[in-house]
Amino acid sequence: MRNSDHLRCLILACGNPLRGDDGVGPWLAAWAAERYRAEPDVYVIARQQWGPELAEEIAHSKCVLFLDSSLQARPGAVETMEIEPAEGVVNWTHHLGAAELLALSRGLYGSLPRRAVLLTVGMSSMAMGEELSETVRAAIPEARAQIERFVLSQRAALAPCPLAQ
Repeated sequence: MRNSDHLRCLILACGNPLRGDDGVGPWLAAWAAERYRAEPDVYVIARQQWGPELAEEIAHSKCVLFLDSSLQARPGAVETMEIEPAEGVVNWTHHLGAAELLALSRGLYGSLPRRAVLLTVGMSSMAMGEELSETVRAAIPEARAQIERFVLSQRAALAPCPLAQ
């Protein structure tokens, strides 16, 4: 875990880079890690699956941007949605969704980020291989722009008010 004084924005990606478009989350995470490499207020983690061990990172973050592929969205569609913690009992498995991770963070650490957003890219292929489909590759610039807008908006929301100092 990083120092919570500096960890303001967590980018948390999920996907299998060996299954075609399912790897778009880790692909975007690698881009974000390079893009924000010198900026201590942004921390990027990519996993094939989101597990319960990530709840602590979430609990110590001011905001979280979850990155994943989507079978439900139109191929190549970049969509964002606000995420709230799941209600009720969280079933502990080897894979959790964004809402379940938020609920686990709240349950175990008594803490939630101020804002949590899920960014998905609609996938068209889960074929074996590391290549993203042409449709998903065409969506990458929009997904990167959405990531940048999220980070900028959270920096602005978390910046101290100069009049309050």
